[in-house]
Amino acid sequence: MQKLFQDVSIPAVFAGFITFLVGISVSSVLVIQAAQLLGASDAQITSWFWALGLAIGSCGLFLSWKFKYPVATSWSTAGLALILASGSGYTLYEAIGAFLVCGLLTAILGFLGIFEKVLTYIPQSLTSAMLAGVLLKFGIGIFASMQTDWGFILSLLAIYIISKRLFPRYCIVITVILGVMICPLFMQFKTANIHLALAQPVWMKPEFTWSALLGLALPLFVINMASQYLPGLAMIKSYGYQPHVKQLIGWTGLTQVILAPFGCFSVNIAAISAAISLDHQVHPDPEKRYIAGMSCGIFYIIMGLFAATLTSILMSFPHLFITALAGIALFGTISHNIAIAFHALEDREAALLTFLFSASGVQFFGIGSAFWGLLFGLVVSMILKFRKSS
Repeated sequence: MQKLFQDVSIPAVFAGFITFLVGISVSSVLVIQAAQLLGASDAQITSWFWALGLAIGSCGLFLSWKFKYPVATSWSTAGLALILASGSGYTLYEAIGAFLVCGLLTAILGFLGIFEKVLTYIPQSLTSAMLAGVLLKFGIGIFASMQTDWGFILSLLAIYIISKRLFPRYCIVITVILGVMICPLFMQFKTANIHLALAQPVWMKPEFTWSALLGLALPLFVINMASQYLPGLAMIKSYGYQPHVKQLIGWTGLTQVILAPFGCFSVNIAAISAAISLDHQVHPDPEKRYIAGMSCGIFYIIMGLFAATLTSILMSFPHLFITALAGIALFGTISHNIAIAFHALEDREAALLTFLFSASGVQFFGIGSAFWGLLFGLVVSMILKFRKSS
């Protein structure tokens, strides 16, 4: 416990908060829309956020503390897209049953170590190329925003660059604080009606039907593995950590099973937002960055306990501020993964195609470009290596 308090630092706590903020800000509205599509009441929607906050937060807090590296957890935005696309054909309680089965499949796959065996056959250059491709749109997005909001974007970039030069360890912290201060100069806030109250969980009895299991549970399971676990584990590995794959997948899946009847549709290893907690800006010592993962988990738990209150506050921030902050926070990660992806000359062509495919954003069968880009890169890599050996 004494070591824990010694390792706590302001940049690490802020990195955890930014990871949390980026993780929920963009897709919070999608959670509400998905729940409403399935026929959830206002009380049940609040229960969804309660369950998601407690499940995601407790996993991130516990796993980061146990393994001493940042384990950022999140819900699956791709999973939300699947629910929105196909959920209208199911009742709320059939969907809850599908969420439970999805978590059970995840836990079994994780604890048996099947997913870990598959990862040993994937070159790190390709996973880094995939990550760089997925993250690229966030870096480009901040410059694309200059078309309409050049004053705010240039001011935010100036803050980041100057603080990076003067105080590199605290540059993200300084950018957040000063960004909030200058935000009212360029745009208007929507003042939220804040009512401080604890969220009330609502039990939703799962119903199991073959249509929901095959049409919702199985696709959700595949999408989570392809779009969350694979890039999320690759993100942890790209920073020099050796992820405990069995434990990370198994415990997140089991937590989803427990809290699915209250609206927890997914608990995953975070992919994109996790990079913020892993970068050297969190702490120069990699062994002390786990505090960022723990603090992110605490913020998720607080969100769950005060779901309606915190969600309304977070949604009052302008969307531009959130997306710009995400882009700046990921600059270091994008360059880090590009460097790894194109370092090895023999894998450079396969890495380039993986990078471009992943950056394209295309989807097939409801599965995003990260999975397909990596799959394509693996095929290309095998073809090129076979050609050289022959």
